[in-house]
Amino acid sequence: MTNTTPQKRATVIKIGGSTLGSEDTTLQDVAALNRAGERVVVVHGGGAMITEWLKKMEIDSVFVDGLRSTNAAALEVVVGVLRGVVNTQLVGEIVALGGRAVGICGVDGACVRAERYDDRLEYVGRVTSVDGAFIEGLLDAGVIPVIAPIGFEAPNQPLNINADTVAGEVARAIRADSLTFLTDVDGLMDAQKQVLSEVDAATAAALRADGTLAGGMIPKIDACFRAAEAGARALIANGTQPGTLRRIAAGEAIGTLIKG
Repeated sequence: MTNTTPQKRATVIKIGGSTLGSEDTTLQDVAALNRAGERVVVVHGGGAMITEWLKKMEIDSVFVDGLRSTNAAALEVVVGVLRGVVNTQLVGEIVALGGRAVGICGVDGACVRAERYDDRLEYVGRVTSVDGAFIEGLLDAGVIPVIAPIGFEAPNQPLNINADTVAGEVARAIRADSLTFLTDVDGLMDAQKQVLSEVDAATAAALRADGTLAGGMIPKIDACFRAAEAGARALIANGTQPGTLRRIAAGEAIGTLIKG
């Protein structure tokens, strides 16, 4: 008899270094969700540590339109820090908390393909495709894919990619049930610094036009809309507070919901 039970959809969680402090419970929540049988994907950044290591290596940090320009020397540091240090630390911490996690980047299995698109940015890529089946295979095995934002440009070139963008494209590729960006603020704020509970495309466009929506929040919002188009419930919430993921999983209305 054929099993017609629908496969659980996944939740994609984007975390950054600013949310992993002494008070947050993000990794505990991730491990608990995994132990409960939930399908969880983690995408992480690591910009602050990259800047620190570039300084140690006496390599200048250069930004173009808010993105880190990455030459060949800087790329070695980016790959080493994201894949070798941050990714490994996160996987180790999740395993220590009782979760099953596997660290990968977009080069593994060529699961996140990318291409260079701006000579000023050098080895920075934009995502061209995500192999959702590859990631779902890991989820089917009961593990948490922990993804570092390094893309694969054929035939064998790694590229630095914005982690927020990767999270959105991964959520879209696996048709995730939800995408949650954990930040160090309570959500997207209006010009009066009040958190907006919901934001649609028209509101986001107005906030961008008047400069309220700017900087690092832009790729988060863009990624949320990309995921929402594929049916995901996209949220931006404060990951520095205890129990944020558990509260979201319980259906509590916190943060900013992005409506596609």
